[in-house]
This record gives sequence, C-alpha cells and structure tokens, in this order.
Amino acid sequence: MSACLGLALASAWISTPVTAWAQDQAPGADPPPALQPPLATLTPNPKPARFNVGEVGPIYATGVLSGFAQLQSNHLPADHRWRFDINNGQVFLNKPDGLIQFFLQFGYYSLPALGTPYLPAGDATPAFYTPIPQGYLKIAPNENFSVMVGKLPTVIGAETTFTYQNMNVERGLLWNQENAVNRGVQVNYAQGPLSLAFSVNDGFYSGHLSWITGSASYAFDKSNTLAFVGGGNTSHTGVSSTRTPLFQNNQQIYNLIYTHTEGPWVLQPYLQYTHVPRLEQFGARDSASTYGAALLVSYDFGSGDVPAAVRTPGFKLAGRLEYINSTGSIASGAPNLLYGPGSAAWSLTVTPTYQYQNYFVRGELSYVGASDTTPGAAFGADGNKGSQVRGLIELGVLF
Repeated sequence: MSACLGLALASAWISTPVTAWAQDQAPGADPPPALQPPLATLTPNPKPARFNVGEVGPIYATGVLSGFAQLQSNHLPADHRWRFDINNGQVFLNKPDGLIQFFLQFGYYSLPALGTPYLPAGDATPAFYTPIPQGYLKIAPNENFSVMVGKLPTVIGAETTFTYQNMNVERGLLWNQENAVNRGVQVNYAQGPLSLAFSVNDGFYSGHLSWITGSASYAFDKSNTLAFVGGGNTSHTGVSSTRTPLFQNNQQIYNLIYTHTEGPWVLQPYLQYTHVPRLEQFGARDSASTYGAALLVSYDFGSGDVPAAVRTPGFKLAGRLEYINSTGSIASGAPNLLYGPGSAAWSLTVTPTYQYQNYFVRGELSYVGASDTTPGAAFGADGNKGSQVRGLIELGVLF
C-alpha cells in the first residue's frame, strides 16, 4: 500500500452509507425502516409492510418497480438509438433494530450512466451483482458502533448505485470511475457530529479482499456536512469484466464532498481524484490519473419555503454539472480511463421529478461533450463523435 493511501486511511474512516430515509414523513406516519437505500428526491412509502416474527422482532418489506424509455444521439454500435426497458423490479427486506440487524435486496435492475452504452436489466443483473445485489448482516451493540458483513453498498462518491436513489436517473461521469457494490466487512462509529467507518472489501467486485476504504464526515450543523473519502487497492489484481474494470480496480480514489441543505435547496459540490499506477503486467506501461469536479443540485417546489404562487407539492427539479480530465498518452502506454488516454469530458443533466403518493415520473435531458479523444474511443458508429445527447423518461412506484 502506498504511503499516500496509508496516511489518508490512518486519519479517516467512512460514515455508514445505508442510513434512514432522508425525507420528511407525513404527519402521523410510522417512520420507515432504517436500513434502506437512501433516496435523494423521491419520498419512500411512509407505511411499509411490516411482519412480526416472534422474538426476532419486526421485519419490513419495501420495493420499487419502474420502467423507462430513452432516445439518444451518436450511439455506439453495441447500443440503440431508442431503448425501452423495465429498469427496476426489486424488493427490500430488513430488520433495522436490535443487536442483530440485516438488509437484503433482490430483483432485477439496470445501471444507466452517462457516456456509456445502456445494458438492459435482463443483461445487467447477471453481468453486475446478480439478483441479490446487496445483502448484509449488521451487528450493533449500541447506537454508536456497528459492524456490517456481506455485499455492501460503496462508500465512494456522492452518487449511489440505483436510479431511484439519486437526483438524476443516470449516473454521472465521475461515478464511472467509482465502485458500486463490494463484498467485505465495514466498521462504523458515530459520536455527535462526527461519523467514521473503515472497510476491507473487494473493490470493484473482484473477489479479492485487497481494497481498503475509509472516510470521515462532520456535520457542522443540520444544514452543512463535509466528508472526506479515500480508498484503493493494496495489491495488483488482474480481474477484468463488466463489473470489474481492470485499471479502475487497481486504482486509488479520493473524494471531498460538501452537502448544504436549506429550505427547498440541496447543494452538493464534490471533488474527485483517482490514480492508476504503472501496471506493465496488464499492458499499462505508464501511470494515469483523473481529476474531476461535480455539482449536484435539487429544488423542492413543494417546500413550505417556496412562494405560494409557484409552490407545487410533489414536484422537484434536479441538475448535475461535472467535468473530468484524464492524464497520459497512447505514446507513453498509459491506460484508457475515459475516452482514450489524456481525454476529458463534461456533462450537464436536468431531471424534473413529480411524485404523487407512491407513484413517480421523471424526465431527463443530458449532454456529454468529450475532447482530446482517441480515434474510435468516443461516440457514434465509428467512435469519433465528440458529444452525445440523451432524453429519457422513467415511471415507477415505491411500495
């Protein structure tokens, strides 16, 4: 493990990524179970199904069903101009209290992301994390300390894995450098405004427990939180597949994430740095890095702080602006981390969302522009187009 990674992780752990729903509940409604995928702009079912299992205690069942349609320009040969798909059909079971807790997620899903071909749910589910993408046991002897073991959600980045969890339907360019689900163990500790955790896991689902991730988050007040995240592979592993990109799985990655909430606004700027060392045994004769920045924004038109003339319960508008640059060149033998060694890209995404009770509809318009690309590594049938526009709509229900 490099001195840089070791120093970063010695001083910072990761705050637990699976928390209570970050939404206000209807007056008088029972609070939803705590161990659930967090949501950004959608509001969960305030009264999930509850099953009392003797001495085990209550077990909750929730889920999501959604479909979407997409139209895009400059698609790659492996993709299509038009797409229709059932992109989520999932059920969540969890026991959120007591000494022994658990979370289990199962079903089918797709993981749409900017600048990459869409893989339908029927193909994405077995290619990525199987029909049980997340599931873990949590031992919590008190409210400050816990240990989780199993298939864990990543602690890297500001965006989470599945469409319904995020402000935008598609994940962003920075997310494409991050892992999503890993298998391992995570230790969490929280005291007052400080949340810490530490994880040993298999990174990009490689099957090798050679990754260490860690971070610390500090809530200055109810409106402002700052988090530092770091992680990386302590070894060199040669696994390469759809879910385990060879070079990213051998990288180090760091995030600095700030979150501000005030009235109807949520603002979340963050910075990201990744570094892949020289890996001659895997064909990379030189090292390469990426530098990225993003701003995630959402505005809740249903908030009581919105002027009455424009207040619209259930309607939210989200946006994302990001830029990422990679280093290296073909001549030096650097790995391709984007659209060829030394390439750069930026994106703009706008996502209006409307939710009525448990039903939701989201539209999305996105643009990706790439520069300094390697011939054949960008967009279009020949891989030489420098931009891509997508429009899509997602409809679903949270139950």
